[in-house]
Amino acid sequence: MPALARGDLDLVITSDPIRELDLAYAPLFSYEAQLALAADHPLAAKPWIEPADLADQVLICYPVDRSRLDVFTGFLDPAGVEPAKVRTAELTPMMIQLVASKRGVTCLPNWALYEYVKKDYIVARSLGEEGVWPTLYAATRHDDSDAAFMKAFLDTSVKTSFKTLIGIVPVVDG
Repeated sequence: MPALARGDLDLVITSDPIRELDLAYAPLFSYEAQLALAADHPLAAKPWIEPADLADQVLICYPVDRSRLDVFTGFLDPAGVEPAKVRTAELTPMMIQLVASKRGVTCLPNWALYEYVKKDYIVARSLGEEGVWPTLYAATRHDDSDAAFMKAFLDTSVKTSFKTLIGIVPVVDG
């Protein structure tokens, strides 16, 4: 995001707007952040996951600050729950392999988990009865936010996303 503000980048896709930076954020879509589990994991028998369920689990995350991870900001931190251990992996397929081989659980967007669930590699459960539903944004500098090329790119991005990503929903205002 700082690189965008400096002018090094023209656009950043993020679920974590940094309001302190003078950037424009255009909502693209919302998605459900879901917990991926091995098919025979004891928590797979539950209809949804409660924060306390993760207190004795190894949570596999991308190597980014926890303040940028939905599982912490929208689920564990508000409940005051800490997982037993946090392990990092840089690639989604690696995270899925670790989950499938019972080395931990991970939280990813529903659209990223869809193919793995469909192939029975893993199962996915909602975080809480209602789920956690972050929004993905396109961040741009204010100078570029109304430019015709940027509006066209964002329009194409949203249309393509809804044609290809399973489980995303339009952003609801308010």
